[in-house]
This record gives sequence, structure tokens and C-alpha cells, in this order.
Amino acid sequence: MLKNFLGLFLITFMICIFILLMQFLWMHVKDLVGKGVEIQVLAEFFFYSVVTVVPLGLPLAILLASLMTFGNLGEKSELTAMKAAGVSLFRIMQPLIIAISFVSVGAFFFSNYVLPASQVKLWTLIFSLRQKSPELDIPAGEFYDGIGGYNIYVRHKDPKSGRLEDVMIYDLSKGFKDATVTVADSGRVYFTDDKKFLLLVLYDGESFENLNQKQQRATKTKERVPYRRESFTRKQMLIDFDTEFNRYDESILRDQHVSKDVSELLQSIDSMNVVAHTRSREQSAEMVANKYFGRERKQDRKLDDVAVESEVRGFDSDSVFAALPPHEQRRVLNTALEKAKSMKDAIEYNGLLLDDSQRYIRKHEMELHRKFTLAFACLIFFFIGAPLGAIIRKGGLGAPVVISVVMFVIYYIIDNTGYKMAREDIWPVWAGLWLSSAVLLPIGIFLTYKAATDSALLNPEAWLKVWEKIKLWVTSVLMPALVSLRSRFSARILSHIRHRQ
Repeated sequence: MLKNFLGLFLITFMICIFILLMQFLWMHVKDLVGKGVEIQVLAEFFFYSVVTVVPLGLPLAILLASLMTFGNLGEKSELTAMKAAGVSLFRIMQPLIIAISFVSVGAFFFSNYVLPASQVKLWTLIFSLRQKSPELDIPAGEFYDGIGGYNIYVRHKDPKSGRLEDVMIYDLSKGFKDATVTVADSGRVYFTDDKKFLLLVLYDGESFENLNQKQQRATKTKERVPYRRESFTRKQMLIDFDTEFNRYDESILRDQHVSKDVSELLQSIDSMNVVAHTRSREQSAEMVANKYFGRERKQDRKLDDVAVESEVRGFDSDSVFAALPPHEQRRVLNTALEKAKSMKDAIEYNGLLLDDSQRYIRKHEMELHRKFTLAFACLIFFFIGAPLGAIIRKGGLGAPVVISVVMFVIYYIIDNTGYKMAREDIWPVWAGLWLSSAVLLPIGIFLTYKAATDSALLNPEAWLKVWEKIKLWVTSVLMPALVSLRSRFSARILSHIRHRQ
């Protein structure tokens, strides 16, 4: 059993990782294309991407491998032979249950220690790639804006010599009002030795510079100088264009939830809970002291609850308001409305301050539950795939692949729905993160029970028998009951009409 399962598991795991890796790369293809990064950096990116998609690929591989293993046994009648020899399904599954238990424990340690380190390195690498300047490739016949603050147009480009013809350069680095336009018959592009600057050598051209803003700032007058014109036979332009790959420091992600293990997550959650509760109590005390009773109080003055309560009980606001003249009543109402709006704005502002802390706590709690749901999902998918393969008795890559994909899509939709509900604080974190497990666990128990009792759950003949029984019940019981009910109802309507007449 172990030999058959482990071979299929390794193959399906590699296939699942490859498919998920392609999907992950498609999401980040714009960060890689045209950057001219080295092979070493690309290899590092691929390695950390593979580690990142393991939490999705591992349960799917277990589901597919277990379904194929027991499907092959059922298709070759080996499962039937073992059951005929008195070996129960649980005894057959026992070595695989032990193996999957070790895999689940390993998955927890992987998500607790390996995954955080790889996440930090991966996202640091992605941020670094996003900030890298694209590889210089000025096309012919269209404007090129790959250089920050510049638009370059080249009518013709010689791919062998690198000579550019009919060059037009818009320098917008100092703003549109101080733009500089340079045209030249030809030119060449070079990089400096340190790869931090771009050198444009232009031949036989002119440059036009708008001096309106510069002239006004220098002379502080309204006298306008339209532009400055310069003719040249050879001109050099030095442009800041760093082509080196500068890696960010990994410390920028050290406080993020993806970079922490269970102990660090618990510590961060406890610390932020203390901060959030302290901030909430301070804001509540400030609102009660300065706003709630309609009178401003100094910060260093303590609120005497007993005195305020007795003062409020002996104060009749309705009688005082009724005794005021109409214009004073309107003024009091407007003042009360403004104070209510001010209090509402203060409450909303305090809510925004507390929302950052709550969001920080939710992210850490979600990451904490994620580390356990991965290990539990491995067990659930095994107890879905193994009995389902024993029931359908189909091996190979046909029906098992289809069923595995359908089950995984259902799992992914449910899991993603619960994740978003928890992230938006619509559901508790534990309910959102464990939703998929709560839905799939009864399915696994049901399938295991049906497989252990040799139930023909997916046998077409069994379903045809059930359908025949349903049709027989409908024709012999349901239809006569409906006819009798209809006749009684019609008789009552006729008697009611006769009575009205």
C-alpha cells in the first residue's frame, strides 16, 4: 500500500506544484518580463515560489494520489479480494493513515518554520523586482516611456550598429511647463561604466526649452521669454537610469504576519490586544468626560460620577427648553445639532484609529489558524479520496483527476469565501478559516462509512433502482393522494358557491 501510494503521491505532487507555479508566475509575470535580471535571481524566485504554493499543492496531491491508489485496487478487484479474505477497509487504510498523519505533522512544521522564511524572501524579491528599471529597448516608430520623465521617439533603428535616426526627445523631468524638446538627425545610446546613467549622444539637431517659469522665478516679473533654441552638431545627454538590481532589506517584512511562527503570532496578538484595549478605554473615558454630558472638562480634572449623576437627575431639560423664547430654542437646537455632529465625527475618527489595530490582530489570527488548517486539510482530503476511490473503482488519470479537481475547486471556493469573510470582519476569524474543514469533514466521514459498508453509492444500477422506487411511490401513493385532495377541494368550492347563491 505504501509503495503504491508514495509513487503516485510524488508524481501528483510534482504535477500539482507545476500547475500552481504556472498560475503564480502568471500573476507576477509583469514583475519579471523586460527587467533583464540574472539567471540566479530568476532561479531564486522560482524556488521561493515553489515553496509558497506547497500549502495548496499538498492537499490536492494527497486527494488525487489516494483516489488513484484505491481506484486502481478496486478496478483490478484486489480490494474485493482483500475484503473477501476478511481484511476490513480500515485495516487496508491503516498504513496510509499513519503515513498521512506524519505528512500532516510535517505540513504543520513546514508552515510554521519554512513557509514564513520563504515568504519574507519571496516578497522582498518581488518588491525589489518591481522597483528595478526595465531593460532598455527603444522601439522604432513609437514613443518609448520606459525612462522616468522622458518620452523618446525614434523613426528608424539599425539593429546591427545600434544607430538611431530621426530622434525626438521630450524631457518632462522638471514638469510640463519647463519641458525641453530635443530633435536630432541621428544618435547613439550608451551606458556608463557603473550602469547607473544613460548617455545619449545626438548629432545634428536642435533643442527647445520653455523658459516661462524659469524667467518668472528669476526676475519675478511678468515678462515672458517663449523658449530658448539651441543648435548643435554633437550633444551629450546624461540621464539617471539605474539598471542594477538593488535588493531590499528583509527587515521591511519582519513585522508582517507572513513572517512569523506560532509563538511570534501569539505574542504579537497579545501585545496588540493590550494596545487596542488601552486605546479604547482612553477614548471612551475622554468621550464620557468631555462630550457625553454636554460640558467641556479639563484633562487634569477627574470626573465625579456620583456628583454628575445627582446633578443630572435633578435637572429637567424639557422645562428649561420650554421656557426659552422661540429664537433661543432654535439657537439651542442648532447648538445641540452641531455638538452631536462633532461627537459623531470624534467617534468615527476614534473608530478609524482602532480599526488599524483590529485589522492587524485579524491578519495575525488568520495566519495563526492557517498553520493548523493546512495540516487538517491533508487528513480530510485523504479520508475523502481513499473511500471515494474504493467506491468508484476507477484508476488511472481519467475519473480520479476529474473528481479531484471538482473536490478541490469546491474546497478552494469555500476556503476563499471564509477567508474573505474573516478578513472583512463579517465572521469570526476561527469560523472563516475553519469553514472549509467544517464542510468537508462530514463528507469524508460519510464517504468512509459508505466505503466501509460496501455501499453502491456511485453505482448506476443502484441509482436506477432508487429511481424506480421513487416512481412507484409517486404513482401508487402520491398521485392518488393528490387526486383525492383535488376532489375534496372541488367539492368544498362547489358547496361554498351553492351556499352563496
